[in-house]
Amino acid sequence: MKFVVDQQVEDIEMPENLKLNTFLQEFHSDCTHPECGFGFYGFAFGQSPFPVPRLIQEALIKNVNKGEYAAVPGIPELRNAISKYNKHYFGMDVSPDRIYVGPGTKELIFNLLEILHGTVILPTPAWLGYLPQIRFLKKNYHMLPTRANKKIAPNDLKRLALRLQDRQKILILNNPHNPTGLLYNRLELEEIADVCRELNITVISDEIYAQTTYDFEKFTSMGKIYPEGTFVTNGLSKSHAAGGYRLGYVIFPQHATDLRAQFKKILATEYTAVSTPIQHAAIPGFEISHEMDEYFEITRNIHKIMGEYTYHRLTSIDGIKSTRPEATFYLLADFNAYAPELQKAKITTSQKLSEAFIVHPYHTAIVGGDSLVLERTDFSARIAYVDYDGAAVYQSYQENKPKTHSERTEFVTKNAPKIVSGLDMIEKFFGVLKKDAVDELVLLKNNVKIPN
Repeated sequence: MKFVVDQQVEDIEMPENLKLNTFLQEFHSDCTHPECGFGFYGFAFGQSPFPVPRLIQEALIKNVNKGEYAAVPGIPELRNAISKYNKHYFGMDVSPDRIYVGPGTKELIFNLLEILHGTVILPTPAWLGYLPQIRFLKKNYHMLPTRANKKIAPNDLKRLALRLQDRQKILILNNPHNPTGLLYNRLELEEIADVCRELNITVISDEIYAQTTYDFEKFTSMGKIYPEGTFVTNGLSKSHAAGGYRLGYVIFPQHATDLRAQFKKILATEYTAVSTPIQHAAIPGFEISHEMDEYFEITRNIHKIMGEYTYHRLTSIDGIKSTRPEATFYLLADFNAYAPELQKAKITTSQKLSEAFIVHPYHTAIVGGDSLVLERTDFSARIAYVDYDGAAVYQSYQENKPKTHSERTEFVTKNAPKIVSGLDMIEKFFGVLKKDAVDELVLLKNNVKIPN
């Protein structure tokens, strides 16, 4: 029997991070060189390497017998814990009735895009997951390029929104930001919110990296600045190193009672409810405790140390620029200064650059610019600095917290050797690229006969 796949599904491509993972597996299984056996330097995958907090693990074990269906919006104990969590950490007094639990923020953002009519405004560069969802749902959308500082400008947002005909516009705001690692401060959010209020723009604020903000006091939620028009999404994946638990939540705007009823209908239709044992396990992760505070502080400090090292190491390479991360475990590296050499080497797109980094002897995995909703010819890449044993590094930090710059550098070289070696390979790649390009030019010049 021949099966016919809906054209809407045919038009969707595999997410770039999963596609890259498949490519890496196939490449290394085919590579015959002895050095291929070790794998690759992993700058491509954005997964926190730390253990799931002990309190969450123990709660999961304790609640494995919970086989009943949960309430569609989430169990009351969890929604209450999330409400207190947001008040304690983010200064938002949110009623549990405004909180809906889902199987990860990715699914919740998809659900929001399903029920919200209107044109989506997507700032670029962007996390690679937004655009496939927008296209799958056949939403109208417009890109909003960021300025040189890799942040959107309120005036640019206003000019774009004024051109759009839909009565509702939806801005996807990712803060802290993947892939740049940057953070919008309170004043910047207030200026964006002013435009949103004036032009009736709805905001989906993806704040999954909020707890990873290095100087945590600097984080401000858009839900606090623009509570009447912002949907805030967050969850366990990044801050609690529990991506596999698939649990996120969304805070609805103030007074959106009718919309919550519509949303509940969608959740009940699509997946009934989040796994009941997982919901019970999540409760201590969102409760206020000394143990969770220590976990957040240690993990964000380690991310900061790794980020500082990666930033300084990359920008020490001639011609390479980079965002300086303030949160997350990413930065955006800019390799465009090498565009002439890359073109000469027949590396014409960022995807080809990603593939070139993988081949022997470099074995380095990055996510190229076209996967980040940049132009295919933009030679930028997201660098995720999490290629280390999270449990061992966590323990090492507890035993001896590095205080000086030299101690932090030693901490990275000792605890994250694959990050160090991978950055060495990036430098080696561009050194060879530049040398080969220069050699080709010299050869070309020697073969050209200049007339007298």
